[in-house]
Amino acid sequence: MASEELTGLSNSFVRQNSASGISLDFEPDADYHFVETLEERYKCAYCHLVLHNPHQTGCGHRFCQHCIISLRQDLSCMGDWKESRGELNAVPTCPVDKETIKVQEVFKDNCCKREVLNLQVFCKNFPECNSKIILGRYQDHLQQCLFESVLCTNGECCDQILRKDLKDHLSLHCKFREEICQYCNQYVVSMNLKNHEKNECPDFPVPCLHKCSQIILKKEMDKHFSVCPEAEVDCPYKQYGCPVQIKRGKLVEHENAALREHMLQILDKNSKLEEQISDLYKSLEFKEIKIQQLADTVKKCEKDFRQFAQLLGKNSNLMVNTQTLASHIDKSAWLETQVRQLIQVSNQQQSKFDLRPLLETIENIKQKIAFMETYDQRLVVLEGQSTEHDVHISIHKAQLNKNEERFKLLEGTCYNGKLIWKIMDYKMKKKEAMEGRIVSIFSQPFYTSRCGYRLCARAYLNGDGSGKGTHVSLYFVVMRGEFDSLLPWPFKQKVTLMLLDQSGKKNHIVEVFRADPNSSSFKRPDGEMNIASGCPRFVAHAVLENAKNTYVKDDTLFMKVVVDLTDLEEL
Repeated sequence: MASEELTGLSNSFVRQNSASGISLDFEPDADYHFVETLEERYKCAYCHLVLHNPHQTGCGHRFCQHCIISLRQDLSCMGDWKESRGELNAVPTCPVDKETIKVQEVFKDNCCKREVLNLQVFCKNFPECNSKIILGRYQDHLQQCLFESVLCTNGECCDQILRKDLKDHLSLHCKFREEICQYCNQYVVSMNLKNHEKNECPDFPVPCLHKCSQIILKKEMDKHFSVCPEAEVDCPYKQYGCPVQIKRGKLVEHENAALREHMLQILDKNSKLEEQISDLYKSLEFKEIKIQQLADTVKKCEKDFRQFAQLLGKNSNLMVNTQTLASHIDKSAWLETQVRQLIQVSNQQQSKFDLRPLLETIENIKQKIAFMETYDQRLVVLEGQSTEHDVHISIHKAQLNKNEERFKLLEGTCYNGKLIWKIMDYKMKKKEAMEGRIVSIFSQPFYTSRCGYRLCARAYLNGDGSGKGTHVSLYFVVMRGEFDSLLPWPFKQKVTLMLLDQSGKKNHIVEVFRADPNSSSFKRPDGEMNIASGCPRFVAHAVLENAKNTYVKDDTLFMKVVVDLTDLEEL
């Protein structure tokens, strides 16, 4: 009875705890590392571990709730055993002082519970995690501890990872993470990606099975086979007897090479068809003659029958006449049956040997022969196409030469803040500018250092702004570069613009200016390049084109741009 009351008391305590809204708790029977040595008064007198939901007995000792229940169950079992031996039932006693534990004196020690829950402990992942937590928040901390080992959240993955590494594991290392196939853009489990690409991906590029050197998407393999130059196909004249199987790319060559053989095969097939048609005509004529003969026989029988009918009226011997009549009737019926059978056979033969398909086949053969005769015309067309291709090749060669000149210019790019710009075909380019076709031209880019500002020059050969029509305008341009994020902005260096004298006397035309830090021309470029800044009236046409001066020589002039690198730190 006392044991049942104790159980009821414990259950009552559990209900009160759950209904009170208190969230502080910890797992019993765990090995906790306390910041300060655990005092004896916070240890259970039964299990000697930290008190969990402490209860105090009348003798003043504290026990865990589950230890009180365990103590009762152990004593209950012992009592049953003694009772079987005729002894008295056991009474619960305190394991410390052997005092009898009275149920009515056991109470829940909330004061001690609060003190225990506020004891500080180290995280079990110490020393990686150096957090100190009160015991009541220990489980909450483990739910957030970065050094706690957790199961991968991908359903099929069984890996245990530290919480701090979970994100990297999910995105980089987990075999069950989903990755996008680079070919078909479908999500595939990482460990199956190679198999997907090799066996399932419809957009995976594969080499042609016929080794035509083309790479084809897997889903277009059948479509490619219908045009693959290396696929073997039957000769189009197979139905006429040509047994050749040849690669599609060489089919035209085969048709041209075997043109005579194909003509002979077609003619041979045509001759055989004409012989078959002739035999059919003869057979039909024979059947028609036989049918006509049978028809004449029927007419003769009808005539005999009519004569017989006349004789029947004159003949007095009825029996003889009747027998003769029956004989004629049987003969007439037999002849009629024969005629029907011949007509049926004739119709079947006519259906079997219908001449229309044969005539259509002959007509098709004649058309193909006419098509063969047009090969000469096709060759003329092909020669015209070949000439057109030669023209295109010449155009491409010219373009390649221009690209080669451009690459040479790029190879001559300077990285010391100096640009020598060679402008060839001055007259032609000035004319284009005057006509409004190409108003301005740009130099190749140059740099203040390998990792410095990217710059270029811009020239208006027919002038710009106040110099339009009378002067050459020369501008300085700041371009977007690869290392702009490392360079100081705005651009503040001194810039020198020069038109070089080609006489050797160094009678150069020079203009110098310092970059204005407040101008948008020298801020960090947002686009490909900033607005150009410089001299709209750099040099007059009259000075530039004067025969006494040598600024233009062999229709070529040289511009020079120099950036002062003083106080410019090199990366």
